[in-house]
Amino acid sequence: MAIPHLLVVDDDADMQQMMVTFLQRNGFAAHPASTEAEIRAHMQTHRVDLILLDVMLADENGVEICARLRGELELPIILVSALSADHQRMAGYEVGADDYIAKPFNPDLLIARVKAVLRRVRRTPSLSYRRSSGIWHFDGWRYDGQRDEVHAPDGYQVILSTRETALLKTLLANPRIPLSREEIAAALSDQPDADGAGRAIDVLVGRLRSKIERNPKAPTLLRTERGIGYVLACDVTREAE
Repeated sequence: MAIPHLLVVDDDADMQQMMVTFLQRNGFAAHPASTEAEIRAHMQTHRVDLILLDVMLADENGVEICARLRGELELPIILVSALSADHQRMAGYEVGADDYIAKPFNPDLLIARVKAVLRRVRRTPSLSYRRSSGIWHFDGWRYDGQRDEVHAPDGYQVILSTRETALLKTLLANPRIPLSREEIAAALSDQPDADGAGRAIDVLVGRLRSKIERNPKAPTLLRTERGIGYVLACDVTREAE
């Protein structure tokens, strides 16, 4: 399975660095952020499997940020705060937080709670975080999310099936990030543990390669990542809506 990607949101630089370093030493890919804008910017170009969100940010309220994010996606969120009264915890749970950890905390407890939340999450929500609207550019290609149209570098439209389009959108949301077959299946709302699911993903990848690769037998865009799955090996940009 792929390494879980965590986003640590805290405006205390020392606490943020401590948490990032500790999580990385315990097998997670941890990344820092300090504001809601940084959360959203990070998620536009990176996979995120769980957010550790401090409640008391300098000019923002973590509970309010949690409420806004929860209204848009099912990404697991753990609130972290020095405020530990019952009514403060309830405020976090009421807006959809998956857990609430009071500061100061035992670092080993943090790891245990993160693992527990991740175990409860069957799919990888951030794979489908980006909205289908907008226009995406990758290696000369153009995907119009509102019209579900794909245009090759020479301008010709390439027709994709619904499943091929869903796979392309998953890849565009995670450029240069290796995705396992299970993660891709989850993003496509398949059953990751179903018999033959991995083979079905292989077949789907082959069909998409036949339409976007110059040489499908020697793919350079949608590459196989040995021991993991597949990766979209190019940069992706999105036009502002």
